[in-house]
Order: sequence, then C-alpha cells, then structure tokens
Amino acid sequence: MTELSNEYAVKKELKRLASIRGSGTELISVYVPPEFPISDEIGRLKEESGQASNIKSKSTRQNVQGALDKIIQYLRLYRKPPANGIAVFAGNISSVQANPRIELFSIEPPQPVRSNIYRCDSEFLLEPLEAMLEATDMYIIAVLDGRDATIGTLKGTRFDLVKKIRSFASSKSSKGGQSAGRYERAIEESIDDYYKSVADAINDIYLKYPKKVTGLLVGGPGPNKDNFIKSKNLNYQLKVTGVFDTGYTDEHTGVNELLQKARDLLFQQAAVKERATMERFLEEIARNGAATYGFENVSAMLDSDNIARLIVSEDLELTKVTYQCTSDKQIFSSIEPGNFRRQKHECGSNLEILSQEDAVARLIEKADKKNVEIVFVSSEGQHGKQLLLGFKGIAAMLRYKK
Repeated sequence: MTELSNEYAVKKELKRLASIRGSGTELISVYVPPEFPISDEIGRLKEESGQASNIKSKSTRQNVQGALDKIIQYLRLYRKPPANGIAVFAGNISSVQANPRIELFSIEPPQPVRSNIYRCDSEFLLEPLEAMLEATDMYIIAVLDGRDATIGTLKGTRFDLVKKIRSFASSKSSKGGQSAGRYERAIEESIDDYYKSVADAINDIYLKYPKKVTGLLVGGPGPNKDNFIKSKNLNYQLKVTGVFDTGYTDEHTGVNELLQKARDLLFQQAAVKERATMERFLEEIARNGAATYGFENVSAMLDSDNIARLIVSEDLELTKVTYQCTSDKQIFSSIEPGNFRRQKHECGSNLEILSQEDAVARLIEKADKKNVEIVFVSSEGQHGKQLLLGFKGIAAMLRYKK
C-alpha cells in the first residue's frame, strides 16, 4: 500500500471509529510508539485489567476487561511495533447492553506515534491520528540567519530534519585600504556560497518529491532570509509560500516558531488549492474539455495513462465485490456504494460474496504509483458537496481530450 492510499484508509477507519459510543467508560484506546517494547505495553495493560476489577458496574467491568484482553492478545502477535508504531482500539460496540459485542480495531499510522497513550472513555481517542492527517501536502521548511540554516520537510504535523548548514563567513572587517576591500569581497563570496548551499539542499528535496511539495516556508531573524530569497538560487518551479520572522534557527525552537506563525496560512493554502482544483474541473466539464468523472471513466483513463490530476471526495466509499451465483456458478465483480451488497442474481438466484476490497483505496494506490497528482476534497464545502453528489465523488483532469 502506498503512503497516500494508506492515509485514505486511515481517514475512512477514523470516520467509522468516531461514530462509536460506549454506554460507559468502556472504550479503550492504546497508542504504542515505534521503538516502545511490546512486553512493557502488555505488562501495563495487565495492570490496568487488574485495576478494572474495582469497577462497580458488572457489565462495564466485564466489557473493560474483555477489551483489554483482546488488545493484549493482539499485541502478542508483534515482536516489536511497526515502523510508525501502532494504534489499537477495543470495546463493546453493541447497542444492546444485555448482548455485548467487543471488537478490536488497529491502525498503522501514516506518521510515527509520538507518545505512549492509554485511555478508557465513552469514545475512542482519535485526536493523535486526526492531527497526522490535517494536511497531506508537503512543505519544505528553512530557518536561517547569517550563520546557521536548518532545512527539513513538513507533512501534516510531522517535521523531518534533512540538513543543517553552517556558514563560515566572518563578520565584516573594519580594516581600511585595499586589504579591507578584498576582505569584503571574500565575505560576500562566502555568504553567496552559504546561500547557494542552502538553496541546493532545498532544491534537492524538491526534485526528489516534485509532485508532493506544495511550497517553501522560510523563517529567521533579521534580513538574511530575505537576502537568501533574493539570491535567486532556488529552483524556479518551487513556490515560496511564506516568509516569517523568527528569533531562532534550530530544529526545535526555530522550526516550532515558524510553524506557529504559518498555521493560518497553511490552512488557507489547503482551502485555496481545493477550490482552484474544483473550479478548473468544472470549467473543463462545462466546455466538454479534458476532464471526466465517475469511477468507471476515471479507472479507464488511469489505465490509459491519461490522468494529470485525480480528484477524490474524502467521503467516497466504494467496494469492489466479487459475487458467485449459487445456481449457475457464474462469477462476476461489481463496484458497490457504501455498505450495499446484492442479494440476488439477475436470474433470480442467491449470490455468494467471494471477496471484497476497497475500490477507492486501490485506485489511489495505482494513481500514486503512476506518479499522478492526487487532491482530496472535503465534502463540507459547496464544491465538495458538488463533487460527491453531482459527480459521483471522483473525478480527474486529463492530460489530453480523446
């Protein structure tokens, strides 16, 4: 599964988990960081199970201990957590108190789990995963002054340090005469070399992820950040999204200060991109241009390598179901919306379900492997509702019109 298809699957599962409510504080959420010992986590959950024996309500006590036991048994399948850690949820999801049904859900997060968390509540703790999915765009981050530069990438809430660069340009000399002039020129050349080194590191990131990088955020104290941008060493295709004053240039204080100041801008950028994408699509559709919609049409264009941008509603749910007729044993597949499943064949006989897979996730995975740009559109706004209801939740901008 590619990174984007995994994020789509996580969003879909989060929507399902958010709809579950416990009759009491009996829904358990566990987050295990990447390098956290599984044996330690199991030991802690056993202790929680022992403490749960003090719960006065018999049904709540049994449900909590049953959920904890399910999580413990599940974690025993792992020698160590996956690369990004794991989030596990378990609890009674039955609406009938006399007939409990304890189920377990697990998610491998798209970004590393930062903290070891245990919570027992009337709803699952989903905020850590939701924060990882706030933004799917990647930004390059650079904070610099005249001496140091920190360069990395931002995806969602995760910052990854890529490179730190140190300038060896000395402060300006006050010496007079000809030697002072030469010294000044040497200083300027050193600064130019420093700016070029910073730009080269940024350009390398952009060239590695040309389809994923949305823009560049630059921060730092004083005029150095502005002089760096004016040096024109950056790749001309890379958009400078924002420039901010920060007091520091390190990967902790400096980067956090930049991200805090850029928060509103990043939110607006996502909304602007979504709106511009839908407006361009609607223009092409109106003039019968290079655009299409609907799962079958989009799938066909993807197979023929004729998609420049895939547009997907975040609320679209389609499943590829393979059926077999119980009478003539005919096997066929169909794309079904939501939870709909056919009961009867056209001949009138019953149908048996042989297999099911998420059709949207598979399409996203295929598009991502073909290096197609993918835009997810929220269904909350006007354009998002139009995509979901008027254009079957999935559309595409084509490379050329057939």
